[in-house]
Amino acid sequence: MPDVVAPEVRSRMMAGIRGRDTRPEMLLRKGLHGLGWRYRLHGRTIAGKPDLVFPGRKALIFANGCFWHGHDCHLFKWPKTRAEFWREKIGANIRRDARVLEQLRAEGWRVAEVWECTLKGRERRPLEEVLAACDSFLRGEERYCSIGVHRRVAAALPPDAEDNPSQ
Repeated sequence: MPDVVAPEVRSRMMAGIRGRDTRPEMLLRKGLHGLGWRYRLHGRTIAGKPDLVFPGRKALIFANGCFWHGHDCHLFKWPKTRAEFWREKIGANIRRDARVLEQLRAEGWRVAEVWECTLKGRERRPLEEVLAACDSFLRGEERYCSIGVHRRVAAALPPDAEDNPSQ
């Protein structure tokens, strides 16, 4: 199926997608700040450049976009054009996420992933519920927390990566 917009328009649209200060990230930032949490943004020296860094709690929060991180939910759809490129791109992102998570665990960080679909769309949860889950994670001792259903698109991974326990 051909793309419904011209290649130049599609390129401009894709270039406009931000990697930081996204709507889900801003909702988390404002909500957690309102609950009294103070954090650092986009830890450049930390693997994966987490969205929110809580050094005193040795905790990190990632606000993951469902498309870019291969989350198997209603927000993720395989593109019809350049299918091989996207399969490789999303697969590489998933593999990188697994490596980064393993590295962060080895460094002693506690990690929470908040999936975009928990903040928008038909699987959305009330913001207060998502913030309460983040608050509980930050106050607790859990090493890993996935807020939202934790599913990866297995079809994007090579067969040997599907059994990776770090996902």
